[in-house]
Amino acid sequence: MEYVTAVPHPRSEAVPVRSGRRSLALALLGGALGAAVTLLATRQRWSAGTASVAGGSFPLTARGSDVTGVPAALAVVGLAALVAVFAVRRVGRFAVAALLALSGAGIVAAALGGARDGSALDEKAAQATGDTSAAVAALTHTGWPYVAAAGGLLILLAGLLALRYGPRWPAMSGRYERDGTPRPRRTARPVDPERPEEIWKALDRGEDPTGA
Repeated sequence: MEYVTAVPHPRSEAVPVRSGRRSLALALLGGALGAAVTLLATRQRWSAGTASVAGGSFPLTARGSDVTGVPAALAVVGLAALVAVFAVRRVGRFAVAALLALSGAGIVAAALGGARDGSALDEKAAQATGDTSAAVAALTHTGWPYVAAAGGLLILLAGLLALRYGPRWPAMSGRYERDGTPRPRRTARPVDPERPEEIWKALDRGEDPTGA
C-alpha cells in the first residue's frame, strides 16, 4: 500500500505573504495620508458669517479647530497608533489596531457634526460685540469638514486592515532585547608560549596564558 504525502504548492504559501504585504502598504499609506488630510482640514475655514453692531456689521470666520478640536486630536492619536502597531504583538496589536479604527470613526463623527455648526461663530460674535445674545447672520459653510471626514475614513480603513491582517505583519526586531538569560562564557583559546604577542593578547582578555 502506497502513501502519498501532500506537498504544499508554493503559490498557496505565497498568497498570505503577498496579501499581508499589500494590506500593510495600504494601511501605512491610508493611515498617514488620512492623518495629514485631517490635520490640514482642521486648519482651514469651515464657516463664515456676519455679526451686527450699532455701527453696522463685520465678517467673522471660524476654522475647523475653532469648531471642534476632536478631529485634530484623534488624528494625532491615530498616527501614534499606526506606528505602535509594529511595536506590539498578539493581543497588544489587536488593541492598538482597534484604537486606530476608533480614532478614524471618531474623526468622521466629529467632522460631520461640525459641518453645519454655527456655535463657534456665535461665540466670536458675542466676544466681538460684548453681547452674549449676539448671533451670526448670513451663515455659510465650506467643504473642509467633509475633507476631514474623508481623512477619518482613511484612518478607519487602516485600522480595519490592521485588525484583519495585523497578525501577518512583521514586528520590531527583538535582537537587542535581553531576556535575562546568562550569556555563555567564551572558551579561552590555547596560547602558544613561543609567540609573545599571543601572551599579551591573552592577558588583555583577562585570561591566564599559562593555562593553570
